[in-house]
Amino acid sequence: MITDKGHVIQELPIDEALPALISALRADGRAVLQAPPGAGKTTRVPLAMHKAELCKGRILMLEPRRLATRAAAERMAQTLGEKVGQTVGYRIRGESKVSPATRIEVVTEGILTRMIQSDSELNGVGAVIFDEFHERSLNADLGLALAWELRSALREDLILLVMSATLDAEPVAKMMANAPVITSEGRAFPVETYWLDRPISKGTRFDASVAALVEQAVAETTGGVLVFLPGEGEIRQVEARLKGRLPNECTVHPLFGAMSFAAQRKAIAPVREGRKIVLATAIAETSLTIEDIRVVVDGGRARRARFDAGSGMSRLVTERVTKAEAEQRKGRAGRVAKGQCYRHWTKGEEGGLQPFPPAEIQSADLSGFVLELALWGTADPSEMAFLTAPNPGAYAEAQSLLQNLGALDTKGRITPHGRRLATLPLHPRLAHMLARAGRDAALLAALLADRDPLARNAPVDLTLRAEALRDPDHFQATRGHSANRGTIERIKAEARRLASLTKPTQTEVLSLAEQAALAYPDRIGQRRKGEAPRWVLSGGKGAAMSEDDPLAGARFIVATDLDGDTREAKIRQAIEITEAEIRALLGEQIQWHRFCEWSKRDRRVVAREQERLGALILSDRLWRDAPDNQVARAALDGIADLGLPFNTTARRFQARAELVRAGSDRLPDMSDTALMDALDDWLLPHLGKARTAEDIKSIDLLPALKARLDWDQTKLLDQLAPSHFTTPLGNRIPVDYSGEDPSIEIRLQELFGLTRHPTVGPNRTPLRITLLSPARRPVQVTMDLPGFWAASYSDVRKDMRGRYPRHPWPEDPTKANPTLRAKRRGD
Repeated sequence: MITDKGHVIQELPIDEALPALISALRADGRAVLQAPPGAGKTTRVPLAMHKAELCKGRILMLEPRRLATRAAAERMAQTLGEKVGQTVGYRIRGESKVSPATRIEVVTEGILTRMIQSDSELNGVGAVIFDEFHERSLNADLGLALAWELRSALREDLILLVMSATLDAEPVAKMMANAPVITSEGRAFPVETYWLDRPISKGTRFDASVAALVEQAVAETTGGVLVFLPGEGEIRQVEARLKGRLPNECTVHPLFGAMSFAAQRKAIAPVREGRKIVLATAIAETSLTIEDIRVVVDGGRARRARFDAGSGMSRLVTERVTKAEAEQRKGRAGRVAKGQCYRHWTKGEEGGLQPFPPAEIQSADLSGFVLELALWGTADPSEMAFLTAPNPGAYAEAQSLLQNLGALDTKGRITPHGRRLATLPLHPRLAHMLARAGRDAALLAALLADRDPLARNAPVDLTLRAEALRDPDHFQATRGHSANRGTIERIKAEARRLASLTKPTQTEVLSLAEQAALAYPDRIGQRRKGEAPRWVLSGGKGAAMSEDDPLAGARFIVATDLDGDTREAKIRQAIEITEAEIRALLGEQIQWHRFCEWSKRDRRVVAREQERLGALILSDRLWRDAPDNQVARAALDGIADLGLPFNTTARRFQARAELVRAGSDRLPDMSDTALMDALDDWLLPHLGKARTAEDIKSIDLLPALKARLDWDQTKLLDQLAPSHFTTPLGNRIPVDYSGEDPSIEIRLQELFGLTRHPTVGPNRTPLRITLLSPARRPVQVTMDLPGFWAASYSDVRKDMRGRYPRHPWPEDPTKANPTLRAKRRGD
């Protein structure tokens, strides 16, 4: 293939699809391009669009990573026989190589958002290309939504192109008003795949088994080897394992995002002799062609950010790769020649892999995303075209944080302070700190935005990191801990850049702890009582650190790095802060709270006054004049805890009411469940001064239960389920309604002459009568008194006459008079 400047370049698979793509973009102004890894879309498509003169303005191409951004620009410039910054340039955070002659500009994804927010018409830009969209980064999703809305409302001429290697194109095309889908089949070289014979046994170290697989791959193949690992830690571990175990011709090169560009260039550049072994993170999955790579060793793991809305914390989790990621990685071995791919799992395990990685919008911290939408004028994400809706819990959590920082008002609209935060290239927490504390906070902002410069086993104290930044040599000599020099230099450079974007401090200088508290007002920790170093955070969550850490005894801390555990987060980085500093910095957020509540531990109502910052209790004292109504409501919680204090009379009343209610709906529900559900309605006025468990147990529920009935209901209850049975002699015998059947106990002689069995309730339920001897011992139980007189009485009479001869035992009890008297002696 020959360029318009006469340079001969190698033909790539994407070339066959370019005419159809250019035609679609010219006709519709939008398209989705599917092309497999290695097809050449990143470097060929922008040049083809430029050559076709599809638009007057610049062509922007978004890349997910800085290394890929620079590499793509350099490769395109090389194709044109130019230097970067002429026809093709790039912009990344803190670095730019563009000129007035630049027509193709490769940028990292977040830069497009800044451009649109600064210029809602995106003047000077004629086309935007979203490369590697299958990675579904938060910035890419936001950028596409903003660009699509901009195109729909203001710039019909703006060309939008989404390019992807593994993404299902149809949903994206549908979101873009059924944009044309162009597919490049690709002509990647074949890659032979090898799997493990058996699963990795439990207890086997990941770095050890991957290193062994790398050794095997090196022994069985030729050419460069690309090893995929989840992070820098694993890269360093495998690198250490491989020392002295590979042939002398092999050189090992780490490749991860935090490395300097010089080190990254060295990793991707071809070697003059020998074999290159590149140990890389996901940075090498897309957009980069690493020279000489013929072999891929896939460790089978990926590191992703996960945000927990319940804790408000993000953490990096290591997960199994997805099928799409595995195919993407495999394709790196077949870009320039036939290759081999060694997978760190068995062929049987491959079926259990998820198809695609989750979109970042579903699992990431959405604070910056929400701030950008608010700056755009949108509080509801459903109003915009997102391929995937943001996680509702994470979205609400982000809004809450931004309101706490003063970036949003109560209706989710951006404030002047929020507009200021949006201009700073930082997480909103750190931007808030920088905006409030001024240039003095630039170093801490850069430190908190980067990785920890100290080793994992270093104490958590943030002041140690500040010491290391000031003088690494003195720090190592005096503290005995080493610091990563590359990280320190990167942090210092970023601090200088941030300071240049920030006004000088106008107020008094804040301490390092106060600066940290500005960024993490929800992570100010107060030590819990007890020996273990555990804290409650102002946001309501718990945190802990190792008992041997020098900061373990601090009363107050600011936790700047936590592992995100939802139950009790492990503190990885923190700084001690004094109560005076907390009051001086956040005094307006400290408020007195009065409360009455039931204490399950103390089994009593507790009334206190507390001075609080969020969940922190700075002062605590008794609330001596707590209103009676609040005390009573707290006592209700005690009843919910202990149960209703029924006595015998209250239970009988409840049973009567339930019996009547079973046949009539004119009475309220008196079941235990209904009573507990309506405590406020019927019991609250009758609680009096009850405060303790003993007070509650002594409450007489009967007056409160009776008060639930009006006059007519009470009359109905007494009529259908009387509390007492009146005997023929006029005595009142209490009816027990608590059993399966209403029952009474009565001396047999008192019922002489009664020929109808007594009943109660709307259904005329017979009373269960326990007939008693003159000595009040049970003689017979009956629910049919006439039947008893006719059948069983004669046998009872024979037995009773002998035992109680002075008491009457007539032959026909139905014609005898009731009595409780015995015969006089001599009668």
